[in-house]
Amino acid sequence: MTEPTQKIAPGSGGATPAGALTDPIPVAPPRSQWRDVWDQFKHHKGAMLGGIIFLLIVLLVFVGPLLWPYDATYIDIRSRNQGPSFAHPLGTDQLGRDTLARMMAGGQTSVSVGITAMLLALFLGSLVGVLAGFFKRLDGLLMRMTDLFLALPLLPLLLVMVLLFRDPLNAAFGPETGIFILIVVAIGVTSWMPTARIVRGDVLALKEREFVLAARSIGTTNTKMITRHILPNVLSPIMVSATLGIANAIITESALSFLGLGFPPDFPTWGRLLFDATDYLQQYPERVFWPGVAISLTVLSVNYLGDGLRDALDPRIRGR
Repeated sequence: MTEPTQKIAPGSGGATPAGALTDPIPVAPPRSQWRDVWDQFKHHKGAMLGGIIFLLIVLLVFVGPLLWPYDATYIDIRSRNQGPSFAHPLGTDQLGRDTLARMMAGGQTSVSVGITAMLLALFLGSLVGVLAGFFKRLDGLLMRMTDLFLALPLLPLLLVMVLLFRDPLNAAFGPETGIFILIVVAIGVTSWMPTARIVRGDVLALKEREFVLAARSIGTTNTKMITRHILPNVLSPIMVSATLGIANAIITESALSFLGLGFPPDFPTWGRLLFDATDYLQQYPERVFWPGVAISLTVLSVNYLGDGLRDALDPRIRGR
């Protein structure tokens, strides 16, 4: 005769029989670093507003011309110098061209120059900063070169580069493509220095961290240490520099176009529209207002976006 099996009441402290089911313990889902960054970023009201405004500007200048019935180069002498109307919300210029169409076309050029020049400056600055911070023998040479570029006056250097290389590049690639390449390269090679200094400082600090020393002790090559351990940890200052670099590139391109050394007259940019509007400043002051507001809104939104990214990517501010 078998002995009766003793039943254990829940919560009595007895051992749980083998094979018995227990209630699963709720486990919080793992949080990634980018989830923490987004949670911090979305609470920054200025950064969210700046990101929305910049996104709307990008959509307007790149998608708007596809939907707007007027072309930026279409000339209608009968409609010249008109004020804002239903057909032309921002009016027309001295040749009857639609101002809104020219604003959108000019925004395409200005934003494209800003993003492309930023990418070039970011690549050069990150390369110089990583090499200077990681390799001690190159540090002195690369930092003296950085100091040399910082000591040069930016605007006169840009003017000299444009005057020297404009005609050869225009002959090789055409007037529009040649001047685009020239302005992008000129802005990129004269604005990488702040990024190089920031990246170098972070690399110098990371090079002495335990995980880098551990990777070095097991024989990891310098290339793998830089790509797998150094670059991912200096991503936050690089991204912040990227947002600020767009604003600086747009302002620089607008200054060159305003001085008449940028794109040709029939190729609109926001700076070129400002330059053309100065001849009619007293009669039609609103022509200066629209490109000025576009440049100011773009630069301000990008600056707020960079400020929010800096706070979101800083682990000390996130409390980690």
